[in-house]
Amino acid sequence: MLRERAAAVLRANWTGTSTVPSRALYPHQWSWDSAFIAIGLRHLSPLRAQSELETLLAAQWGDGRVPHIVFDEAVPLDAYFPSPDFWRSTTAGRAAGAPAAVQTSGIVQPPVHALAAWLVHRADPGLSRARSFLARVHPRLAAWHHYLLSARNAGGAGLAAVLHPWEQGMDNSPCWDAPLSRVEPAEPGAYRRADLDHGAPEDRPTDADYGRYVRLAAEYRDRRYADAGGLGAFAVEDPAFNALLIASERALARIEEELAAGRPRLAESARERRERTGTLTEALVARLWDPRRALFLCRDLRAPGPDGELVPERGVTGLVPLVLPALPPGTAAALVRTACGPHFGLGGQTRLVPSYDLRGPAFDPRRYWRGPAWFNTNWLVVKGLRLHGEHERADGLRDALLDAAVTSGFAEYVDPRTARGSGARGFGWTAALTLDLLHDDGRSRRDGLPEEEVWA
Repeated sequence: MLRERAAAVLRANWTGTSTVPSRALYPHQWSWDSAFIAIGLRHLSPLRAQSELETLLAAQWGDGRVPHIVFDEAVPLDAYFPSPDFWRSTTAGRAAGAPAAVQTSGIVQPPVHALAAWLVHRADPGLSRARSFLARVHPRLAAWHHYLLSARNAGGAGLAAVLHPWEQGMDNSPCWDAPLSRVEPAEPGAYRRADLDHGAPEDRPTDADYGRYVRLAAEYRDRRYADAGGLGAFAVEDPAFNALLIASERALARIEEELAAGRPRLAESARERRERTGTLTEALVARLWDPRRALFLCRDLRAPGPDGELVPERGVTGLVPLVLPALPPGTAAALVRTACGPHFGLGGQTRLVPSYDLRGPAFDPRRYWRGPAWFNTNWLVVKGLRLHGEHERADGLRDALLDAAVTSGFAEYVDPRTARGSGARGFGWTAALTLDLLHDDGRSRRDGLPEEEVWA
């Protein structure tokens, strides 16, 4: 019954070429949403999962970036803000290679796409090979990773920087409060918040924070979305964004190995990617690991000092590197202790991993990314716990997520202690990852299912 209810959500949110996160609140295609949705869709329809990713990647810019929103021209402009006339991708983004046939945003989101593509391929390799799915998406995925590893290497150590809180995906996290404090909010009369038409104000970012988001996006647009020539007002190395980039590099190496027959350059590229995942993991630990807090932290590149400074706030972003197999000895164990300790409370104070420190001054169990539990980050923690042998904890978190999905009506996010839902209902990735968790019943560790290879 839960499988059918999750499938019904995805059918309701399907547009014919992609899946919206929410018909009311998010009526367009979102980048990392589509990646997570494809991961769940592969259990229903591998063909539709392939189409989900193909539609998104068709809107890729010439410089390699995958925009965080692909706009549906049939949706009225006032249904969502910032709307296409704010981003002006076809004009302001022309120099960066924005597509002329579709309107998009000009910023990005976490790179889960190669990981999703590999898992979708493994769901039905015969169909994938018959459609040349990997052969068609591979050049776009390679260009996407190249963009992040080159144009976004703002700190010079190999990690990708985000230039806007929306790029990291955890939009309103207290981890951004200090970096955002340097940004002057846009004038309230310069825009209208469409999100408040569908969400309670106490669940959403404050007007001051939203004004800062608008200011940053407008300034990036007015720079023609150029990444060269110095940092903007906000530049942060984020642990979750980079951990997902590393995991997707591993997946892209697998994709290239699949395609490498008779193509020695691809085989060499796959070897280089595997080596790069080790180098990037070392950089992640060197730059973002805080041994005192036993957690990965964000690095504010715009803070005073030659290399910026770590932001002391504890967010779920710091637990996501559990998905990496090559963490140093003891680091993964320390992360598990932190997840189960007083700041996140997993298995004790909380049923699900909160998005922010339970003891932090900004903790709010309802307000967007300032405390609520989200299904995608908890799904990643489940995968990380399994990867590092914490099967009992992974099983407990999986079961709690499935319970929360059904009791909340597939909510966008929930209270981490009570699982009371907030935000949109019938949310795309909540339903999709529910489908994936229904397949994650311990069989992977017993039988070595091929879709789990990518994590190890």
